[in-house]
Amino acid sequence: MKKANVRPSCFLISIVLLLFACFSSVGVFAQTESDERALINVKDGLSFSKDSLFLLNLRFRMQNRIGLQSLAGDDLNVSQVDARVRRLRLRLDGYVLTKKLQYYIQLSFSKADQELETSLVPQTIRDAVLYYNVNKHLYFGFGQAKLPGNRQRVISSGNQQFADRSIANNELTVDRDFGLFGYYTLPTSLGAFKFKTALSTGEGRGASPGDDGIAYTYRVEWLPNGDFKNAGDYSEGDIEREQTLKVSLAAGYHQNQRAKRTGGQLGLELYEARDIGTFIADAVFKYNGWAWSTEFLNRSTDNPLTFSPDSSSVRLVYEGYGVNSQLSYFTPSGLEYALRYSILQPAASISAYRLPTEELWFGLNKYLNGHRIKLQWHTGYRWINGNTALNQGGNRWFTMFQVEFGI
Repeated sequence: MKKANVRPSCFLISIVLLLFACFSSVGVFAQTESDERALINVKDGLSFSKDSLFLLNLRFRMQNRIGLQSLAGDDLNVSQVDARVRRLRLRLDGYVLTKKLQYYIQLSFSKADQELETSLVPQTIRDAVLYYNVNKHLYFGFGQAKLPGNRQRVISSGNQQFADRSIANNELTVDRDFGLFGYYTLPTSLGAFKFKTALSTGEGRGASPGDDGIAYTYRVEWLPNGDFKNAGDYSEGDIEREQTLKVSLAAGYHQNQRAKRTGGQLGLELYEARDIGTFIADAVFKYNGWAWSTEFLNRSTDNPLTFSPDSSSVRLVYEGYGVNSQLSYFTPSGLEYALRYSILQPAASISAYRLPTEELWFGLNKYLNGHRIKLQWHTGYRWINGNTALNQGGNRWFTMFQVEFGI
């Protein structure tokens, strides 16, 4: 991060809008990416195979961005510049011996992706998981992967409408973990039900052997009108322009016993272990280019506060709830307009350390090759304690431009 004290210019925004206008006639091709299982039937990337015994599909993607944040709501001087490669990833999918035995490996190379902003140990391995497909309805996983938590977290960062996930997700999500995973789809006359579960360490990526605390995750999804086109229930926005209304409703719960970090799998080390419970409910609706998604997360713990041995500092579990809602329209030309509202509401137990925070974002995206190649611009306003006044301390404006590029 860099700090400066200069007036922001309209030049960046003008260039972004010019880029969108220049590409307005370019076609769009829908492609999706899943973080829940290996991809073996894909047209993207580079594939190597040997008869029916082996397949390796190689893909990469990167996100380059520049963003600005103001000093205050009524002071547009720049307090922070975010100019960097946010993500640079290499993904390998395939199978060995039989299509029933699949693997998925994802490596990260940027600073933020390796958790070097909160840790001294780089975490290059994001995913390393083996899947066994019993049949088209049932499969199991073993290794390190995303837990079946809130929808926005499971949706790949490459399939997001905005450059960053919401503040509700960032504070309350459950993340990658090592363990056993199970997925089962039950087709019925009332639509498809998807059951997802995981038994994991609760310690997050690259954890060393630790205590005997275990994490349990359960999630169920209901698709009353059938499957989304190209797995669109796990891709933000309706870039498929669904011809009939598609709906997915979901709920889940995550219990992390004797968690060592402030966010369970994420965050700084707590001074004492805590039991953390997270309830999740989310929904997505898509029709004819319109998409609306919303999610609710609520976190609780026996005692959110932990103190250093000399009581000079505190590290806490964020106890409270968060809500995120997004509404968007995708035009036939590949231009998308998106709106997001998010809120984080701390519980009374941590109100002395955290204030309620809300954000309103507006986004403009241009898809050149589905989610694989796109231009993203968003701007918004963040306010605290329910006070939107420009002169309220802690309120901020922000804007960001990002290019997603991959194969």
